[in-house]
Amino acid sequence: MKFSKLFVLFVFMLILAVPTFAQGTTAAPGAPVDLKPLMALAMGLASGLCALGQGKAAASAAEAVARNPGAAGVIQLFLFLSLALIESLALFTFLIVFGKV
Repeated sequence: MKFSKLFVLFVFMLILAVPTFAQGTTAAPGAPVDLKPLMALAMGLASGLCALGQGKAAASAAEAVARNPGAAGVIQLFLFLSLALIESLALFTFLIVFGKV
């Protein structure tokens, strides 16, 4: 089931990419390409996926503390570490996107 979903997503992305390569050039060769829409899409995608990752990490930590309250300190330490690493991905994307503008 998971493989079929990934396969359908892969085929859909390939179909979307075909018109991109078929477009004619309207600008002179060597002219700068406007990447602002793609950068905005990358920032939105990175922020959304980081939020999903943080939610999953927090839910897993809460479940782990509920199962073993004695290990709450260690679980909390690793939760904060993982949240910091996840947030750093969003911040790096932010720097890349707005550093190019």
